Amino acid sequence: VQLQASGGGLVQAGGSLRLSCAASGRIFRINTMGWYRQAPGKQRELVAGITSGGSTNYAESVKGRFTISRDNAKNTVYLQMNTLKPEDTALYYCNADVSSVGSLVGFSLYWGQGTQVTVSS
Repeated sequence: VQLQASGGGLVQAGGSLRLSCAASGRIFRINTMGWYRQAPGKQRELVAGITSGGSTNYAESVKGRFTISRDNAKNTVYLQMNTLKPEDTALYYCNADVSSVGSLVGFSLYWGQGTQVTVSS
């Protein structure tokens, strides 16, 4: 199973970006998918998560500005980021709780490679 994240870039404060993360491989089922971020010198933190049923949760710092969604048919999770602030600058990682075809261990957590988001003031 592989996760491929894309959509990062450089944007001015107040602007928007949309991140995508597609899971591929011998996937039987995906449970929760999410986005995390890590700024230089800081710990990785949860940005948003979404269950297979569509329930979502967000970090307080992004509520009202970011929206997480997913397309289960495409095994893809999205993060729409609006009204971006310089403090949103970080490397953004996606993850997914995946049950692989033929797996005997149930669900395993996989991570994408990260996509850089830089917000200039």
